[in-house]
Amino acid sequence: MRPFIGITVDSIHEPGEPRTHGKLSLNWNYAQAIADAGGNPLLIPPMADMEAVAKIIDGWLIPGGNDIDAARFGEENHETVKTIDPARYEGEERLYQTLAEDVPVFGICYGCQFLNVARGGTLIQHLPDVVEHEAHAGGTLERYEIDESRLQEAIGQASIEGKSYHHQAVKSLGANLRVVARAGDGIVEAVEATDRPWLIGVQWHPERTLEDPATRRLFESFVNAARRRAESRETLAPR
Repeated sequence: MRPFIGITVDSIHEPGEPRTHGKLSLNWNYAQAIADAGGNPLLIPPMADMEAVAKIIDGWLIPGGNDIDAARFGEENHETVKTIDPARYEGEERLYQTLAEDVPVFGICYGCQFLNVARGGTLIQHLPDVVEHEAHAGGTLERYEIDESRLQEAIGQASIEGKSYHHQAVKSLGANLRVVARAGDGIVEAVEATDRPWLIGVQWHPERTLEDPATRRLFESFVNAARRRAESRETLAPR
């Protein structure tokens, strides 16, 4: 079976724009990565009934996007921050709060940061202020060392290459998360939950390096976990 993988889409809500009231969007390669890994991508807009969505999907992919408003972790925004549409964050927050704990969740870039903030963590708002370089932005190809973890098991090796497009990253960890990968300068590049069977956030963009076998295995591991969860639900369903 091909499990249904919900993908929350980016949004620009402009109620004052008379023709469209805003725009919803998703980069093609996120959905393609899920389809290639054996899943059915299902796009989720922020105004969806998230309680109903949570009952339908077998896994949830949180794609990249702009910056989280620092007010959500008790800080003022850095001058470089470009905040994500509040409608998107609030929709994802509703879905996160209602989603069953055994549903696999995969956060990419903003998605990784969202998972950390949703669990009470904080972010470095502008990495050049900390590391004094901008190598994590602009699509830099970096190698990340992976600790023994669910992520390492998923990719089948102890390191992976990925393209970085971020100027923020995890600072203090949210509840029941652990760091499982860092860049060479110590910046957190991946986290995973200790209280859920499959919840991983990566700071790089694996959907942009699908030619890499380790990257493909990461998406396949996520989709396979969703498939196992869906099959177990079918087995337990009353006849």
